Amino acid sequence: MERTTKTTPAIRLQGLVRDFGDRPALTGVDLELGAGETLAVLGPNGSGKTTLLRILAGLLRPSGGEAVVLGAGLPRETWKLRGRVGFLGHEPLLYRDLSPDENLTLAARLHGIGREEARRRIAELLDRVGMTYRSRDRVAEFSAGMAQRVAACRAVLHDPELLLLDEPDSHLDPAARDAVGDLLGPAPGRTRVIVSHQRERALAGADAALEL
Repeated sequence: MERTTKTTPAIRLQGLVRDFGDRPALTGVDLELGAGETLAVLGPNGSGKTTLLRILAGLLRPSGGEAVVLGAGLPRETWKLRGRVGFLGHEPLLYRDLSPDENLTLAARLHGIGREEARRRIAELLDRVGMTYRSRDRVAEFSAGMAQRVAACRAVLHDPELLLLDEPDSHLDPAARDAVGDLLGPAPGRTRVIVSHQRERALAGADAALEL
């Protein structure tokens, strides 16, 4: 699968709509984001920020309008996004009875990463977020912040083209926030969409902003 280039928009939305029954969540969103750029998505609770991320990830069907992500028209070509998107949501969505090593090894298998490469990558990522010392403990024993650090590792494990981050600083103390921020930060060929309530922090690292 070819990566998008700087001359090809990573994300293009035209009149994007999403309704939940009689309740509109997104009403006519227009957006174009270049490959390698970072978008900050801002707005109050209930404005549709998480809904937008789930549509971009191929997890939720739009009710109307056009959405093209990494060259894939959604929802009909959602399959083209497989292995190209990293998602970090409000919940870490880790297997609580497994360790970080086991959770990330399973994710590596799903992404077709070879065993030796997976071991190297997992060890590197856990070290970067300060979780090596708990790598074989059950996630059920972790605080919310510790689980968030492991979930951040999973989001970038497969070197995705597009990172979708929903309040990535949730539950993190300042030291962990800096470590995770570095892990999820700008990188060559990486496009990012960040939902945040911390307006100044989000805008500081963004190329564009979308207010919902």
